[in-house]
Amino acid sequence: MRPSHALLLSSLLFSAAAHADELRERANAVFKPIPAKVTEVRGKTVSENQALLGHKLWFDPRLSSSHIISCNSCHNLSIGGSDNVPTSIGHGWQKGPRNSPTVLNAVFNAAQFWDGRAKDLQEQAKGPVQASVEMNSTPERVVATLKSIPEYVAEFSKAFPNDEDPVSFDNMAYALEAFEVSLTTPNSPFDRFLKGEDKALDDQQKKGLALFMDVGCSACHSGVNLGGQSYFPFGVIKKPGAEILPTGDKGRFAVTNTANDEYVFRAAPLRNIALTPPYFHSGEVWELEQAVAIMGDSQLGRQLSEDEVGAITAFLHSLTGEQPQVAYPLLPASTASTPKPE
Repeated sequence: MRPSHALLLSSLLFSAAAHADELRERANAVFKPIPAKVTEVRGKTVSENQALLGHKLWFDPRLSSSHIISCNSCHNLSIGGSDNVPTSIGHGWQKGPRNSPTVLNAVFNAAQFWDGRAKDLQEQAKGPVQASVEMNSTPERVVATLKSIPEYVAEFSKAFPNDEDPVSFDNMAYALEAFEVSLTTPNSPFDRFLKGEDKALDDQQKKGLALFMDVGCSACHSGVNLGGQSYFPFGVIKKPGAEILPTGDKGRFAVTNTANDEYVFRAAPLRNIALTPPYFHSGEVWELEQAVAIMGDSQLGRQLSEDEVGAITAFLHSLTGEQPQVAYPLLPASTASTPKPE
């Protein structure tokens, strides 16, 4: 190689590295990588016995009155922690009112559900079990079911050794939360870039990251989970059509009964977003590119170009991390006193 060519190549490499460093510095001020492991929830250390119990409960359909639906039915850990349908199918083939959000990295969210009505994962775990459109059970039935199975009684005693009556609805929910703490997806290409690996993102993804910050996406989608922390109206600038924003679902208004919260929803966490179509609370948009374009128009008042949509979408693909490796557990057998399916 001629000296002049070598000098030019060296200059180009230096310029690319400097650009990556500047982009990374900007990104680290807005986002944070997912930690390798989470061992605490709300200041309490999660015990191995609680997590192991929660692992079994996650897959146990007997928490539902039909003995058909488990937590994993709507939050399938094989396909990104959701179910890839517009709205989940629950008890008696009923359709739920909203798209099922992913449980992956949910421990990093400020609140749970699209409207934030559950303050944490323990509270969230109680909702679907009791909802008539989902698992259609009751705390009393769940406790009766668990107490009818000797292996579960023993496992609850190990998980909650200081409780006089360890088999309780609250402890069931806490065990599920203890398991969900492990459902994180570290080491995505984006995380590796944040930590200093320039080549973890290709040029288009770097362009998309810069656009994501420059056009205003990061105003709502920031932090560890790129969202999940705050609430915003869907349609800040322009409301989407009723097929995407159904008029009957007023979002957080149902929680607060405050007029300003009509059609307000939690900013969706964007980790692993490429794995969890369809999109939005209505589940009516199947293509990630279309979702990006809609958000630009509705939330930012900006008609993103095809190249901009493509670059931002490429960046969003870099948010797919290492998926949790969860084995299907062997569940303890029912007994003669276990409530029969309804």
